[in-house]
Amino acid sequence: MIELQWLIPLLPFLAALLVHLLGGRMGKRVARLSVGINLLVVIIAAFQLTAYIAGDTGPQWMDLAGGWGSLQLDPLSAIMALVVSGISLVVHIYSVRYMIEEPGYGRFFMLLDVMTGSILLMVMAGDLITLLIAWHLIGVVLYFLLAHNTEPPTAQRYAFWTFITYRLGDLPLVLAAVILFQAYGVLDFPTLFERIAEMPDVRTFMDLPVTGTVAFLIALSAFAKSAQFPLHTWLPYTMEGPTPVSALMHAGIVNAGGIIINRFAPVFVHSGEILHLLFVVGLVTALIGSVLMLTQNDIKKSLGYSTMGQMGFMIMETGAGAFALAIFHLIAHGLFKGTMFLGAGNVIGSARKHDGVPNDPLYDFLVERKSAPARLPWLIIGAVTLIVPLAILVMAHAWVAEDFFQKQGAIVLLFFGWITGVQVLFATHRLDTENPIRMMALIILSFALIVVGYSFVGHSFETFLYPDAAFRDALYTAAGIDAVTFDMLVILLALIVVLGWMGAYLTNVRRQRVDEGHGNTRLTLYSLFSREFYVADVYDRMTVSLLDLSKRLNVWFKWS
Repeated sequence: MIELQWLIPLLPFLAALLVHLLGGRMGKRVARLSVGINLLVVIIAAFQLTAYIAGDTGPQWMDLAGGWGSLQLDPLSAIMALVVSGISLVVHIYSVRYMIEEPGYGRFFMLLDVMTGSILLMVMAGDLITLLIAWHLIGVVLYFLLAHNTEPPTAQRYAFWTFITYRLGDLPLVLAAVILFQAYGVLDFPTLFERIAEMPDVRTFMDLPVTGTVAFLIALSAFAKSAQFPLHTWLPYTMEGPTPVSALMHAGIVNAGGIIINRFAPVFVHSGEILHLLFVVGLVTALIGSVLMLTQNDIKKSLGYSTMGQMGFMIMETGAGAFALAIFHLIAHGLFKGTMFLGAGNVIGSARKHDGVPNDPLYDFLVERKSAPARLPWLIIGAVTLIVPLAILVMAHAWVAEDFFQKQGAIVLLFFGWITGVQVLFATHRLDTENPIRMMALIILSFALIVVGYSFVGHSFETFLYPDAAFRDALYTAAGIDAVTFDMLVILLALIVVLGWMGAYLTNVRRQRVDEGHGNTRLTLYSLFSREFYVADVYDRMTVSLLDLSKRLNVWFKWS
């Protein structure tokens, strides 16, 4: 079965070669050739995943060049190969007609195939060298895809931003690979991870622990690839590229950080401090991305910041020890975010015909003769929104895994799930409906079905991705902190959330502004959010300063 593994990354590269060689003879029909080969890749990936699950043979590894140039067949590579090839096939099919009038039609499909092959090679790499090659190729090919349309100067500029950020993300991973090879003397992942498990306390230069240093470098690389704050500016600004590229980037390429962290899970299990760093950076990125998304007036840029927030949640989940949940999250996010980008054009067209802004209730009552919407009493709504989501979440997770509540990371995820459920029910209460009880009952039923299904599928997925229960528990243990500190943080977060809900109550029920009596607080915050915390401006100023410094050095040393 491992022999089929080679076909999955090689076929897209073969498709790129055929598109390049036959482009002049076949013209625009090369797109069909590209789509056909990628369909074959999806079929092989689906067959391989099915055979792996049914065969229960365990992870397999095979090389071509005595230690490097190898591929690995394990749960992570099997599931991600199917996801990546499936999303890429959808993007290929969409691009056949979308790019038909664009110059460089054949070149675009050639680059798309090379990108697909590079991502597949990354997720299935069985050694450090192969992983580094694929990791580097992704950044290079992404630059050419984003700069495919050479007319807008901003497209070239922001493609270069992405290229530089990805190059910054390459350096830590190269250093991590060098340290691992120097410390353990092997390149292939199976042997490397076995030696790390046997000797986790090996030291490197300056008497630094190998596992902690490598985990920190891999985290830095993941931050750059997955648009974590403050290395996020490239993601929302790369919207000048073709829409299919945006869909593939937000659905697959930006997930590289979560994949690389999961690949090196045997390293992170011995690096609890780095897991805490992942959690903090992911949480900050999720909050900033979600806030900035709300202040955008461009739908694609808003989706870009949405992706930034989702990547923050993904990194935060790894920091909480829920490595498998991060993969489950990025798969779900990739599927829906890819379709959202491919459908963004239709949404823009519909918005030009109808802005979707609801009418004033007075207008509905006087002109359209609609009665005022019915509302449930605030006390009942408060009790339902606070208690029902918590009860559903606790019962669902207790049914799936009895020891779920003994893990701090699981408690954190449960806390965020409870907040999400409360927000959903509160938003339902604000909907205009003639029968609020029926609406609330349907929403609660839907929420219960989603939570139960998500809990069951998530637990099954975690068992599939990491079959060793002891290793799963070790990840959660490594991500844990002191019990007293953990309890204090949970209480603090709960107070912040409750204060936010009280502010919403004052704003929506009493028609009282939250910032009443505080001057221009709201305007100041909106200015800060609309300027995206001035991060891009700081980078621009730093760029100008560095260029000025280089000019002065050039004059002083007479280099030209």
